[in-house]
Amino acid sequence: MKLNKKLMIIALLSTMPAMAMADDVVEATSLGDAITGGQFSGNFKLRFEHVDQAGQSKTAQAFTLRSLVGYETKPLNGFSVNAQVYGLSPLNDDYNDIKKTDPITSRRAYPVIADPEDYDFHQLYVQFKNKEHQVRLGRQSFVLDNWRFIGDVRFRQNWQVMNGLSYINTSLPKTTISAAHFEQVKDITTKVWNTDVDIINANYKITPTTSVSGYGYFVDFNDTARKALSTKTFGARLDGKEKLNDVWKVLYTAEYAKQDNYDNGSSSIDNHYYRVGAGLGYGKWSLRIDQEKLSGNSNGRAFQTPLGTNHLFQGWADVFLTTPNQGIEDTMLIMQGELLGAVIKSEYHIIDSDRDFNKVGGGTGDSLGTEFDLGAYYKFNKQVSGSIEYANFQEGTQYAGARKRDIEKFWLTAMYSF
Repeated sequence: MKLNKKLMIIALLSTMPAMAMADDVVEATSLGDAITGGQFSGNFKLRFEHVDQAGQSKTAQAFTLRSLVGYETKPLNGFSVNAQVYGLSPLNDDYNDIKKTDPITSRRAYPVIADPEDYDFHQLYVQFKNKEHQVRLGRQSFVLDNWRFIGDVRFRQNWQVMNGLSYINTSLPKTTISAAHFEQVKDITTKVWNTDVDIINANYKITPTTSVSGYGYFVDFNDTARKALSTKTFGARLDGKEKLNDVWKVLYTAEYAKQDNYDNGSSSIDNHYYRVGAGLGYGKWSLRIDQEKLSGNSNGRAFQTPLGTNHLFQGWADVFLTTPNQGIEDTMLIMQGELLGAVIKSEYHIIDSDRDFNKVGGGTGDSLGTEFDLGAYYKFNKQVSGSIEYANFQEGTQYAGARKRDIEKFWLTAMYSF
């Protein structure tokens, strides 16, 4: 089954039609011109993060600097090479960085701030690209839809990147087809996982601002520590916004996915996911209410998204990066707008379990907690930007097992790009 999907992807790539070069791409005239005529890019991101968590004897504070420099060659007959190197330099050690998922013993008293020191290639791939086709082979960042299932976790200083082959086709009107096979995933802790990940996603634009997508994600972790997370997920998503008049617009989202065991993962996996939401926009401001469910089941397994940008979901405090066995039902109020040139975002989450859990001291409950998030993002010019963000999670009904305690986080970030 897995071999057949790999062959399907390879066949898709090998049967691509003749590729005319895009009119607006300036091609290199020789190999020397391709190498010397490329373009440098990069950025430096300085961040302060403060975490105060109940149950931890110390408060975590992290000063980190992420430096990235890249060079992309000028395309020659559609082919180019993109190489990016980066370094994450901690300026102090007063936090638990969980490097490679194994915390240093002396730092376990601190809350987690998952920004361990690292110096490596961020991306390194060979690319072929024209008007309708893009093929990348090598280490790359890869994101789809709203990043719920496939994302690069770029909020953290170490992004999640994948090693393998990806293909994007835009030859059909209003349609983007994405396919990929990845042999390794490097996560935000800098741990490299051996995988067999096969991805297919088709997105169709119904209107310029509304799209529908269908997808299949086959995630197989070869490492024993993550084998139970091997799953296959099929789903469909509708997302968009449409104008009612010159100032008002309506916002809406509807998504459903089914997740099952894949390639000798846990046979207990039999779960579903949904997200529904709607709201209104007025000028540069919008307000919406959404509900997202990652189900739990009677076998103690829950719907998981191990390759997603999970920081964006169930609150910014990252309390639920892994779905608890009872599952999650998150009802959220989301506001966004612009004030004095700054983008303002805020969320309020009421987070319950899908299935009741056993409470500490007896009885059952379903309230996992609530969270308030607030952020302001300002672009000073084309190269310099900054942000201030805050998250406050308050524990709900206390329950036996992996209890989630009160946690408060604050971030101050400055970035220079070139």
